Amino acid sequence: MVKDLSVSLCGIRLQNPVIPASGTFGFGLELADSFDLDVLGAISLKGTTLEPRYGNPTPRVAECTEGMINSVGLQNPGIDVLVSEKVPALRKVYSQPVIANISGFSLDEYRICCAKADACEGIDIIEVNISCPNVHNGGMAFGTSAESAADVTRTVKAVCRKPVFIKLSPNVTDIVAIARACEDAGADGLTLVNTFLGMRIDIARRKPVIANKMGGFSGRAIFPVALRMVYQVAHACKVPVMGCGGVASARDVIEMMMAGATAVQVGAENLRNPFACPEIIAELPYVMDELHIDSLKDIIGTV
Repeated sequence: MVKDLSVSLCGIRLQNPVIPASGTFGFGLELADSFDLDVLGAISLKGTTLEPRYGNPTPRVAECTEGMINSVGLQNPGIDVLVSEKVPALRKVYSQPVIANISGFSLDEYRICCAKADACEGIDIIEVNISCPNVHNGGMAFGTSAESAADVTRTVKAVCRKPVFIKLSPNVTDIVAIARACEDAGADGLTLVNTFLGMRIDIARRKPVIANKMGGFSGRAIFPVALRMVYQVAHACKVPVMGCGGVASARDVIEMMMAGATAVQVGAENLRNPFACPEIIAELPYVMDELHIDSLKDIIGTV
């Protein structure tokens, strides 16, 4: 049973479309002793900001039916540590594409961080998280406005030679309008979706479970909504899409690709099962055989 699992993102070949999503796989090294990282299609590294961040107060995580809420707050060591320590260490044990996930709270922060990531030899793709609050515009997230999303895209593209994927927030009324604005501003690709805004209350204590009250809702429960958004954006834009949101099986990967995703990120499922990605990759040829699929490239956007 010979199946072609390979795909191409902006000319970069991935041996398969399965990618651990940012924030769910650390900087890659955390699981290097547990399985061969080189089975992965690519790795999206933990979200990185200009300065080190210690994150939000605890508790930061709340369980939900078929999902979870997190409010970690972008805890990370900063961009200089990423490019000087984390990526070189990962490259000693991993040879497939690396995706740097960059966050910022101003256009200047995005510009500086992305320029440093672009200059880092071990990074292949830059994924820009625009779900962060714009500190110079009243705290509204960059990704909730087409104009702000386009501003970030133009700013980053001006300093990057490597492919730039903009990671879209689903907490908007019209994700297609924002996706098109990013594409028009020069984005090479789009990643969607980031987490939904959610909340849980401890009814015994009559207080929110999360110290920050609200956080990002992810997990299997969001898959149908994420799939719908991937379908809408992939059919409205010409640039490639990395789909994510609730993906937990090989069948989910194929469904995302039929909706229009070229590659598929696995997020919360990694936290439930650290071996989720290699298990999905191993399962893919069998599901492809069952569905009479010889090459995954042939099913992208077929619905």
